[in-house]
Amino acid sequence: MRIRPKNHNVDNVDVSPLIDMVFILLIFFMVTTTFTKEMKLDLERPAAASASLASAKVIRVYIDNTSEIYVDNQPIKIWALQSKLRELLRTSSEKSVLVVTDTNIPVDNLINVIDECRMSGAKDVAVSTTKEMG
Repeated sequence: MRIRPKNHNVDNVDVSPLIDMVFILLIFFMVTTTFTKEMKLDLERPAAASASLASAKVIRVYIDNTSEIYVDNQPIKIWALQSKLRELLRTSSEKSVLVVTDTNIPVDNLINVIDECRMSGAKDVAVSTTKEMG
């Protein structure tokens, strides 16, 4: 019978299972994470009793409190909005536009943007409210 010495040190630690586990966790978090483009505008959206959740696939047009218009995180002028939306609607599976606006903008600016959205070929044009995000 062989007796082991009491000061038996392990010189080799196999870290390959640890590395495999780290890669599996990394892949899991990459797959389950959703990436969304969020605008960093300070908007105070209007409220509505009949609000419902909007699809993530709709094209969003933002109007900030200074009446600046944004599409795809880029500022755009009202006269160029229709052509930009036509281009985006051509590649979109859902032909809907959601106008995210501040409560303090003039109504005529909102109506002009909605008209441009409809003339660009959007089937549905909606205005975002505070309940839109759920």
